[in-house]
Amino acid sequence: MAGEHAQQVGTVGSAVDGEEPEAPVDMAHLARYTLGDAALEREVLELFCTQSVSYLEQLRAATSHKDWCHAAHSLKGSARAVGAWRMARAAEYIEALREDIPPEVRAAQIGELEASLQEASAFVANLSEDRGP
Repeated sequence: MAGEHAQQVGTVGSAVDGEEPEAPVDMAHLARYTLGDAALEREVLELFCTQSVSYLEQLRAATSHKDWCHAAHSLKGSARAVGAWRMARAAEYIEALREDIPPEVRAAQIGELEASLQEASAFVANLSEDRGP
């Protein structure tokens, strides 16, 4: 029973067996808020990528549990707003980490979050190239 559960859960960014991996940004989700305006989507996504780098740096520089949680919460919210679900899950996991977690575990989780941000940023860059100015 526990083995079955472990197979379904996977890692923060993995799809459940048999499912297609999700796109780094759920464009259908974002379109609900932009009414399909491609220029607005591009602007929102570029702001998201820029702000996320800032929040990631705040997370790395956090000297208190409160600062850590604040940066993770900000990342989670902004990722959810644009439909960057993998990044939102990673940030949610990081936000819930206990204060006494060893530094190497925190660093590994920041690495997971950074990987999801890089994936989303590459997706946004390709989207901008595909749609042009």
